[in-house]
Amino acid sequence: MSLPGDIQRTNMPAQRDARPNMLVRYLSRFDDGEVLRWAFRGLLIGAITVLAIDLRDLAETNGWAFAEITAPSNMEPVLPPAVEVGVPDAPSVDPRPFLTTEESLLGKPMSFALEPGGKLKAVGSIQPGTAERFAAELKERGEYVKTVSLNSPGGALDDAMAMARLIRERGLDTEVADGALCASSCPLLMAGGKHRAAGDKAAIGVHQFYAAAAIESAPEQIMADAQSTTARISRHLASMDVDPALWLHALDTPPRALYYFSREELAAYRLVSGDGSKTARKK
Repeated sequence: MSLPGDIQRTNMPAQRDARPNMLVRYLSRFDDGEVLRWAFRGLLIGAITVLAIDLRDLAETNGWAFAEITAPSNMEPVLPPAVEVGVPDAPSVDPRPFLTTEESLLGKPMSFALEPGGKLKAVGSIQPGTAERFAAELKERGEYVKTVSLNSPGGALDDAMAMARLIRERGLDTEVADGALCASSCPLLMAGGKHRAAGDKAAIGVHQFYAAAAIESAPEQIMADAQSTTARISRHLASMDVDPALWLHALDTPPRALYYFSREELAAYRLVSGDGSKTARKK
């Protein structure tokens, strides 16, 4: 005589056998290669997770800090003060009282606006990528552009020099009109003009370049990079028929200040060409 408990014990193995069979039937729906790929992905994700936890624990134990990459910040105000460098009887001038553009506008990324007479106004700071936007602007409306009118506190060196080369390739003129600013790397951009002009009340100045890096470099590497950059700037100015000695004033001037050029210096260094100091006022 069978007892109810015996019936339950007899059916239990069948139920246990059914569960693996269901799993096998489910897995059989997938390609063997696909199953292996997903298994590998799972193992990889698990390994990465364990590694991240271990690194975090090591950082907390040893006081490590992970470098946070941030956008470079300006080390100086948009309109830095003039500094007196060089011989005492030939100090830097200070044309800032003549400037008519708001600092908030100069601090924004450079914008371009085509005005009557083929004048392309370039106002604002030179940032990484500005050269590409400038090239796109000339590609779209370059046939109408004759002169690039600059009003900029400067910015990225490489972009400024790339824009100068593009201006020279297209045979365009550059100017800094009365009341406008061309500082820091902007004179390297201005140098690209086939004809270069500056108003008597324009502010044109330079200072030491600097690199805002998230990770500190060794002193010897910093010096090597500085010398390499100075050499590139000197070659750039020479190729544009501007006296590279102009950049000596930049090397003398801290990043928080500017060496503003006099009319005579602009002519002597050939940053303005011919009667360029008068041409900008008449345009």
